Amino acid sequence: MKGDLFSSEHMVQPATAPGMTVENAKCIRYAVNGEMLARQGAMIAYRGNLQFERKGQGVGGMLKRAVTGEGLPLMAVRGQGEAWFAQEAQNCFVVDVDPGDEFTVNGRNVLCFDASLSYRIATVKGAGISGGGLFNSVFTGQGRLGLVCEGNPLVIPVSAQFPVYVDTDAVVGWTAGLQTSLHRSQSIGSMLRGGSGEAVQLMLQGQGYVVVRPSETTPHKPQQH
Repeated sequence: MKGDLFSSEHMVQPATAPGMTVENAKCIRYAVNGEMLARQGAMIAYRGNLQFERKGQGVGGMLKRAVTGEGLPLMAVRGQGEAWFAQEAQNCFVVDVDPGDEFTVNGRNVLCFDASLSYRIATVKGAGISGGGLFNSVFTGQGRLGLVCEGNPLVIPVSAQFPVYVDTDAVVGWTAGLQTSLHRSQSIGSMLRGGSGEAVQLMLQGQGYVVVRPSETTPHKPQQH
């Protein structure tokens, strides 16, 4: 076969090492030698001897997900082989988590990760009375984390002198060492008159980085079963 479709730009090459790599802007490849974890339904292709098993979150995780709308519907991938993961053609990125690191990320942005990483669902401090998107997954340990983002994300440095204010629907995640609180940017009177549509933001203070996607809205799509 000939043509642009079969050029080296699109042709998958053999994996050179186990673990996670970015195959292209929209897809992550994982060379599995043991076990890894991924979002349910995110596998688009695989080869080799792999088994896929839905992973439960336990009673506590199920309860928190029911209350908050946040959670990670995960599957375990075991065996030896290669698998490719993607989510609605969103852009893919890899984060290296080292011992002592802590990365807080919105569950909707998690694609796959090493089994050596631990995660928990946590309430964003100062935002517990608000809606979904303010309950995030906190990753610790050592390993790689694959993320998806609608468009190219912005990584904004945060310092003690310059806190950052982000839309709660646009935030992807942030690094350890940052404190969060809700910030109201307009008065009650302004809101009653219609306001700007930007009434409340998440304020991050401290020393670190916050990741923001170039979109404030989350499309409501039918659940996949």
